[in-house]
Amino acid sequence: MNRLISIELQKIWKNKASRFLTLTYFILLSFIALIASIKFDIGPFKFHFAEMGIFNFPYIWHFNSYIAVWFKLFLAIVIVSMMANEYSYGTLKQNLIDGLTKKEFILSKFLTVLLFTICSTVFIFIMTLILGFCFSSYTELSIVFSDLEYLLAFFVNLLGFFSFCLFAGVFVKRSAFALGFLLVWFFIESIIKGILAFIIFPTNGNDKYFTQFLPLEAMSNLLIEPITRLSAIKSFGNQVGIENTKDYSVHSFTILIVLVWTFLFIYFSYKLLKNRDL
Repeated sequence: MNRLISIELQKIWKNKASRFLTLTYFILLSFIALIASIKFDIGPFKFHFAEMGIFNFPYIWHFNSYIAVWFKLFLAIVIVSMMANEYSYGTLKQNLIDGLTKKEFILSKFLTVLLFTICSTVFIFIMTLILGFCFSSYTELSIVFSDLEYLLAFFVNLLGFFSFCLFAGVFVKRSAFALGFLLVWFFIESIIKGILAFIIFPTNGNDKYFTQFLPLEAMSNLLIEPITRLSAIKSFGNQVGIENTKDYSVHSFTILIVLVWTFLFIYFSYKLLKNRDL
């Protein structure tokens, strides 16, 4: 297993574009800390994000996980390229000639995806603790380590999305077209959601029962935006008569849906590779 990961990491590190994107991804994650320094003065209104409570435990787990998940697109490019380059440079065929089985090949890719996901989660965990202890008004351990389910949701979101990227790379073979496939799938899901919401179930809201099973929708449902959870935003909403009925919880059923999709993406990646004439 270590041998398989070592092979993949060497390929990524020797590729300048992949190395640049990977480093950029982790550098950008660290920029979340800069949000603490953002201040806006608009007449009598002063906005200082750190003072609004976004770095308070346990809310910070939700906030950081939600913000960080958007940067996954950088690693998505790396993962798609990681697979597509195997076809472009002929390393896939060479690996198989050298004795690597197709199952081991897909396993090596999945282990790399898993490693990226674990490293990202650990990075966010450490950075959140640092920011929380620097700015949070509550530092009791019972409060600090509550709401860690948002970090779990972040982990599952990345694992599912990166597995989807891996499948796209195997299916399409070319980086640009594989990324295009992901974009097309996003539009397909949007069309399905629109048809269900405005044509089939225009009044009763039953469309969400079906759309929750779509892969990208399930991933987005893991982490609901946290901004409207802030007490200041809630107070403003109440003053203008806007009732907030959002459910910000991380649901185990949604996690299960994404994990099932993750398994299917890896399984079909293997089946495609197994049945394909290389």
